[in-house]
Amino acid sequence: MTETPVPGPVNLTEALASFTDVYSPRIVARVNDYDVRIAHTEGEHVWHVHEDTDEFFLVLDGRFDIALRDADGGERTVELRKGDVFVVPRGTEHKPSSAGGSILMFEPTGTASTGDRHEGEIPGHVDSTTGHALT
Repeated sequence: MTETPVPGPVNLTEALASFTDVYSPRIVARVNDYDVRIAHTEGEHVWHVHEDTDEFFLVLDGRFDIALRDADGGERTVELRKGDVFVVPRGTEHKPSSAGGSILMFEPTGTASTGDRHEGEIPGHVDSTTGHALT
C-alpha cells in the first residue's frame, strides 16, 4: 500500500497575497471530501442556492455581508466582520457582498461557487468555479 505524502502547511496571508481576483476561490486544503477555500471579496456576488449542502464562511479580513431569502421571499442581511463565522443552510438562497475583504469557506469538493442555480447573469467579477488550485 502506498502512503499519500502529507502536505506542508499553508500560510493564509501568503496564499491570499498570491492572487488578486475577487470571488475566485483558491483551494488551500482538503478535509475528507471538503475543500477549504479562500477568496478575496469586493462588490456583489449573485443570488444563488446550494440545494444539498450548507456553506461555511469565516471572515479573514474586512466586512462580508450575506443577504438571505426565505421561502416566502422575505429578505434579511447578516453582517459579518473579521473573525465572524456563519453557515448558510442548504437550500437557502443567498447573495454575498463586500466592500472589500477576504474569506475562508468549507464546501464539498466540486461545489460550484455560483450554486446549483443562480438568479440572473453572473457579473464579470464573479468566477463561476469549483475552485482553483493555489499556485
